Amino acid sequence: MMFLLQLLFSVFLVLGLPENPASQTTSIDPVIGAIESGSSSDLARYFDSSISLNINGQQGDYSKSQAEIVLKDFFKKNPSMGFTLVFKSESNPSLSSYIGNYESGQGQYKVFIKVNQQDAQVKVYSLGFVKA
Repeated sequence: MMFLLQLLFSVFLVLGLPENPASQTTSIDPVIGAIESGSSSDLARYFDSSISLNINGQQGDYSKSQAEIVLKDFFKKNPSMGFTLVFKSESNPSLSSYIGNYESGQGQYKVFIKVNQQDAQVKVYSLGFVKA
């Protein structure tokens, strides 16, 4: 009996423990925190190499560094007064979508975030701020 327990324990060590699905749902937290604080540099850490960006109707595909500059200007003109996540779609483990509300002194914006999971890292490939 003891041998069987040791064998089972060894198999778990070799194969690793199963992933916790809750860890995937919290993987977006740093992105949410960066939006909430209005930090374009923190947010850019989670961008894919190119990103589709929509800032109140002005849409385009940008490199990671270009998107950071565009968002820096947006956050400067619209300083954050808070961000709340209102919807998340995580049915596909590698692709997820989120919708939130961004509050600023200039008004409220709906935020649309699309991410993919790459090697246990979240990469934002689409981001939109649309005035509500």
